[in-house]
Amino acid sequence: MIHLVARRLRADHRDRVIAWLGGIDGPRRPEALESLAAEGVDHETAMIIDTSEGPIIVYAMQTDDLERSRAVTDESPRPVDAEHRAVMRAADDGPAAAEIVLDLRAGEH
Repeated sequence: MIHLVARRLRADHRDRVIAWLGGIDGPRRPEALESLAAEGVDHETAMIIDTSEGPIIVYAMQTDDLERSRAVTDESPRPVDAEHRAVMRAADDGPAAAEIVLDLRAGEH
């Protein structure tokens, strides 16, 4: 199942978040992939949308058990996970107003 999260970013942290995620998708990719496997996440992607009210980050995660994934992430001893939590918590500026307007799955009737 795909799960979406939209959060406002502090504008003064936007570039730091981009640099951090670039490192995760670059030299630290093996660590990040190991972490995803432990969390039971098949796919994760993020995008930043710049709005007149500031940047918003949208995460999409594919996992069958979001609560388990979050618990594993929160309790992870991996340095990459601790650093990710620190960067994202410092940049977080609260929830973004968002509404899921389409959620189709193959095989549903």
